[in-house]
Amino acid sequence: MRDKLVEKLIKGEEKRQKEGLELIPSENYVSEDVLRANGSVFTNKYSEGYPGKRYYGGQEFTDKVESLAIERVCKLFNCKFANVQPHSGAPANLAVYAALLQPGDTVLGMDLSHGGHLTHGHPMTLPAKIYKFVTYKMKNPETGEIDYEDMRRVAIANKPKLIIAGFSAYPRTLDYKKFVEIAREVGAITMADMAHIAGLIAGGVLRNPFDDGFDIITSTTHKTLRGPRGGIILTRESEEIATKINKSIFPGIQGGPHMHIIAAKAVAFGEAMTPKFKKYAGQVLKNAKAMAEVLRKNKVRMIGGGTDNHLILADVFGSLRVTGKEAQTVLDEVGITLNMNAIAGDTRKPMDPSGIRFGTPAITTRGFKEKDCAKVAELMIKVLKNKDDKKLKESVHREIKALAKKFPIPKKFV
Repeated sequence: MRDKLVEKLIKGEEKRQKEGLELIPSENYVSEDVLRANGSVFTNKYSEGYPGKRYYGGQEFTDKVESLAIERVCKLFNCKFANVQPHSGAPANLAVYAALLQPGDTVLGMDLSHGGHLTHGHPMTLPAKIYKFVTYKMKNPETGEIDYEDMRRVAIANKPKLIIAGFSAYPRTLDYKKFVEIAREVGAITMADMAHIAGLIAGGVLRNPFDDGFDIITSTTHKTLRGPRGGIILTRESEEIATKINKSIFPGIQGGPHMHIIAAKAVAFGEAMTPKFKKYAGQVLKNAKAMAEVLRKNKVRMIGGGTDNHLILADVFGSLRVTGKEAQTVLDEVGITLNMNAIAGDTRKPMDPSGIRFGTPAITTRGFKEKDCAKVAELMIKVLKNKDDKKLKESVHREIKALAKKFPIPKKFV
């Protein structure tokens, strides 16, 4: 690379990833094949429109690669229609809202403080300035059980046109059938935002919302799906809904699609269809449960009491008298990357909350098994209990580097 400054920064990030352990639940590693497609000559091509209906010439190969991505993702998630053009998860959600709602219409989604996502109604976001959002919560943060009775009451009282199942920091599973029952009672459309668990659904270890009658699924293509950074919108069977969504993406909120990303998505969808990926998805769950068990033995409070998926939300302030920000900082110092996160009923500020959120997708990609993940959890707790012990932190940092060297980031997954 001729730009030595940028090259130096890329090498620095590469070194950081190789020598540390990535526990942020929304991050993962892609294969060399995905990376190669991501950096391919498709980045040079403008392709406004859809396969067979473009506004520019020279679309022979862009049409084929986008059609391939659509075919693969529909097969992967058992649906009839897909839009693979969203640049990320937030625009995918915004596009669904714009396709199906009028300004002022009501949407029912999970409360952010109980594990929901910003795009499901946080007042600082654009959707919240256009639509009316009402929320449902956990009935009991100690078990993670959703209060479906209250959800039904809120739905009946507010008559939402769209009901969202999905989360960014919720460690348990959702009862999709109850969502569908409530939606049918009030005449709402159902949308599952599965950005965090798409790979686990594709791998067959978590339930597919389409199997219980959901209308729409939105997702990112990175995280557990192990693809490039991007988004997708899937429609189970309604061509009318799919057509509205396509128009909402283009020309509604996006211009030309990123064809190099779509090519990389096609590669990732192909990888996710393999038996090896199914085995990977199962190991992600096993590893998360192994880490949760270590926290349980050390009496560290977990929101939901544990995990049924790939992530854990721990109340480190209540359990260890360490704030989420302190925990994130001190663990970063020893080579463990995770993120601070608010918890249900948090009395602390969002930029220095009571909790931390971490998970196993990335380290599972590196080949970690249950005993290895348990070891990482033990080291995390040791550091948090002794956050001011410089010598201990140096020792743990060496252990983390040794673990990272033992489990190098793989180049091929298939």
